[in-house]
Amino acid sequence: MRNHVTLLAVIISMSLAACGGETQPEAAAVEAPATAEAAQAVEPADPQTRLAAVLADQPADIQARYQYRRPAETLAFFGIEPGMAVVEALPGGGWYSKILLPYLGEDGRLIGANYPADIYRLFGFMTDEQVAAQETWVADWTARAEGWRGEGDAAVAAFAFGALPEELKGTADAALLIRALHNLARFEGDGGFLTTALKDIHDVLRPGGIVGVVQHEARPDMPDDWAAGDAGYLKRAFVIEAFESAGFELVETSEINANPLDQPTTDDAVWRLPPSLGTSGDDEELRAQMQAIGESHRMTLKFRKSAG
Repeated sequence: MRNHVTLLAVIISMSLAACGGETQPEAAAVEAPATAEAAQAVEPADPQTRLAAVLADQPADIQARYQYRRPAETLAFFGIEPGMAVVEALPGGGWYSKILLPYLGEDGRLIGANYPADIYRLFGFMTDEQVAAQETWVADWTARAEGWRGEGDAAVAAFAFGALPEELKGTADAALLIRALHNLARFEGDGGFLTTALKDIHDVLRPGGIVGVVQHEARPDMPDDWAAGDAGYLKRAFVIEAFESAGFELVETSEINANPLDQPTTDDAVWRLPPSLGTSGDDEELRAQMQAIGESHRMTLKFRKSAG
């Protein structure tokens, strides 16, 4: 279903540049240090307090998304702790990166992972110059992320899927694929992009390494062709099968990023919802309806690379 590509060109472009609830478990109450600098003084053995401090230090527009993205609960569920080496797929403008850098701390490492340049040609709306710019993404993003780092923050590195450097293999403790799978899935038939990405994730992880997935989730009763990624949504069974085929085992699932108010039809795409609000235009009534739904319904899955 490539018909979504033209309609959502600007929306997806915005998401790439920038770049889920019925009953939710409440986050444990902790008294956070006032700033990220104060978090540096917290013992690494207390990651919850350290993370709370980092989250409290983020700008107001970032904190406004916590009600939907639940970073404290999500990172805790995946077992992300200071000192780890963590791969972040499709880090975009750094929403999660700017949380992870101070949280992982000076003993940690944040490794950005981007789509290969060839996939951007398939979007159908990017200029030749924009596609060409992806060829230098590794160096460009690394330099940008260096500018986000403060004293005591994690070191940074990067790679593009399909070009994992030998020196990064087996070095990561965890990988986060947050809203990053749908484009890989929808263009799998054009270049094996999902297969390649999951192989690189497997190779970059140490034995026993964790993969955390947060992905827009399609209802099981939705047509498979609609839930193939073009509209942003994937089925849980599809994601689990893809990871198990790539050599991972499913450890645990969570509903912390679920949003049962998100009930799309086959005429809908995820970018109708905030923060994109891509179909609202100047229609204030429609915009209000989308904002009342909130961000998308998302699966939260934890996988492990075999320790063998």
